[in-house]
Formats: sequence, structure tokens, C-alpha cells
Amino acid sequence: MARCVGRDGKGSQIEKPSVKKAAEEEGAARTEGFRADWQNLPLRELALTLPRRALSPTSPKSPAPVSCSVGTAAGLVSEAPRGHVFGDYYHFRHRAVVKRSTSGHRGTHVRLHQEPQVLWAEQQLVKRRKKRDIYAEPSDPKFAQQWYLFNPSRRDLNAKEAWEQGYTGRGVVVSILDDGIEKNHPDLADNYDPKASYDVNDGDTDPQPRYTQLNDNRHGTRCAGEVAAVANNGICGVGVAYNAKIGGVRMLDGEVTDVVEAQSLSLNPQHIDIYSASWGPEDDGKTVDGPAKLAKEAFLRGVTEGRGGLGSIFVWASGNGGREKDSCNCDGYTNSIYTLSISSSTQYGNVPWYSEACSSTLATTYSSGSLNEKQIVTTDLRQKCTDSHTGTSASAPLAAGIIAPPWRPIRT
Repeated sequence: MARCVGRDGKGSQIEKPSVKKAAEEEGAARTEGFRADWQNLPLRELALTLPRRALSPTSPKSPAPVSCSVGTAAGLVSEAPRGHVFGDYYHFRHRAVVKRSTSGHRGTHVRLHQEPQVLWAEQQLVKRRKKRDIYAEPSDPKFAQQWYLFNPSRRDLNAKEAWEQGYTGRGVVVSILDDGIEKNHPDLADNYDPKASYDVNDGDTDPQPRYTQLNDNRHGTRCAGEVAAVANNGICGVGVAYNAKIGGVRMLDGEVTDVVEAQSLSLNPQHIDIYSASWGPEDDGKTVDGPAKLAKEAFLRGVTEGRGGLGSIFVWASGNGGREKDSCNCDGYTNSIYTLSISSSTQYGNVPWYSEACSSTLATTYSSGSLNEKQIVTTDLRQKCTDSHTGTSASAPLAAGIIAPPWRPIRT
């Protein structure tokens, strides 16, 4: 059974249709002039805008979520936890059809839009999202001085001076939207916050990364350590906001759709203060892409309603496409009025080779540069540490950590 939840929190049940039953329902719907031919679509997932409540066709006196009645008519299944995105937006799957196709089925969408209870509908498409990390795996880990936090001989982030004044991130919650976070890492465990964490890819509350031989999913754990690695515990380095609470949303280790991005950006906005994202469209100098309808809505809701009305803070890496002459003005995430776009500076204060020049960049923090310049020290997968975190992927979390201590005066 699939559960559709209405505004009152009570659910009505609809059966998950078998292939045979789905075919029968399609035939009945065609006779009535409303048939959703969900066969052969790019994904078997659909996002809809529906009124929150309607009268159930089987019980006219009992209000039930309209998403259930429409879903049943179309042979769709609304699956928790993805069934209700937010507000009046719902997410459906059809288990009886193939997962992908090269056809967009415009006729299907036209027929669906003719249904009076459907205010908006869009087939979900897989989006290319690339982690902004230019790092190459070192032969063995090492522990190096964090020159960007305190460096008496060169410029640094003035972190020591902030710590001395008591600004350590205490009371602030940061969530890393990425490929997961190793919540049991010994340098993160004491600051880990389960309320700031979720696995959107698998639909559960555990953001633990999926382990592979190549450690492909180390990105989020590295970003988390930059923000809130625990201080004075004899392990790895220290986060720039080492008393902040840190969580992670696992959303890049699977198909990235508008729904996936929206759910990640809208996770627990009255608990999470800062969302840090070090990913985006391809940095190839050819791609112009950005958030779609639901992600845009999540941004707007965050900045207007999040953080008790102060507004959620979204920190974004500006991109690593400098060598390809990419422009972050063509990236709808870093160019959004709702995000703080962060670029990089090297250890010696130079513009790194991967930097993208654009007017949307609001600030820079330190990261990697040429071969003779140091990189960023942080936590790594399998409870290890690294001194080789790189690119604007490393700059954005540092900015999130810098914002964390004085977050209260910031309004979005």
C-alpha cells in the first residue's frame, strides 16, 4: 500500500497497481476521456501541483488528499517519503512502465493538464550534476598545518582572532548537500546532527556514504570536516566553526532530478541555518543550466520562511571551469539571488587556474592552486584525513563555517 498524507496528517491508502491492474485502469480512464499513457517516458516519476484536499470518489462525505484520487485514476503510486514534496506539490511513480525512454510524450502531458485537479505537471528528468572537486588521490594521507586558518607569515582567514572572541559556531547548524557524510568519523561524530541529515537518494534518515573501491563518495565528508571538525581531540585538523553542529544530505549519489534538489534544499528549514553545496552543472564552457521549478520554489521558501523568518542561508561553490573558459554567470545556482556564490584564492593570494570570473561571485576563500601551493586539510572517508581537498568545492564550506559564528545578523 502507498500512503498519501493530507494537511491533517492522516493518510488514505491506495493500492500499488500491478501491471495487469494498471492496464485495466488505463482502459477505463481512456473511456472517460482521461488517460495518462505513462509508458516509455524518460523517468517513471512525475511531479504535480494539486490542491491539498478534495472529496474522495469512494467516500463523498470524507475528505481525502486529491493526490490519492488523481494518482489512482492515472495508475500512479505516491510513495513515502517522496510523495509529498512540500506545499501543494506531489511526486508520483508508475511501477508498471519502463524507467527510461527517449520520448517525452507531449500528448500525455497535454491530456494530464486537461484534468481540472492538476494545476501543474512535469515529467522528472535526470540532470547532470558534477562535484566541483579537482582532487587526485594521494599515495598516502598526511596531516599538515592548516595555513588558511592561522598563518603568521602570510594572509589567512583570521579564524584564530574570531575563536579568541568566542565565535566558534556554537548553536549554529550547517548541512552539507552532497554525496553523504561519514557520521561516525571520529573528527565529526561529536558534532554530528541527525536532524540536519537525510538520505534523499534512498529515502531514509541515514546519510552515510556508499563506499566504493575508488572512494568516489568522499566529497561530502571532506566538505563537512572543513566546517565542523572537532577541536582539541587529537584527530586530523579543526573546522573553521568547530563547535557548530554538522549534518549531511545524501543526494548526489543517484539520479539528480528537480524533486531531489528541492527536497534537499528544503530539509528541516527551521532547524538548519546554513546549507552548503559544492556542485552544479558541468563546468565545460558549454552548459547553461540551473534550478528548475521545484528547486526555485525551495530556494524562495527557504529565504522567506526558513530560520524563523530570518531566511535560510545557501552557500554555493562558484565552479571550476576556468580552464574551459566557463562562466559562473551561466550557472543558475551560483547566479541565483538566493545563494552566496564563493570562489577561490590560492595560498599565495593568486587567482587559481580553475577559477571562473563572473559578476555573481560574492566572496572568495582559500583553496588549492599551483603545484607548489598547499591544499586544504579535512576529514576523509574511512575515518581518515587528507591534506588534498581542492577547488571551489573546498572554498564554499570554509565560507559556510565563517558565516556560522555570526549568523544571527545575516538576513537573506
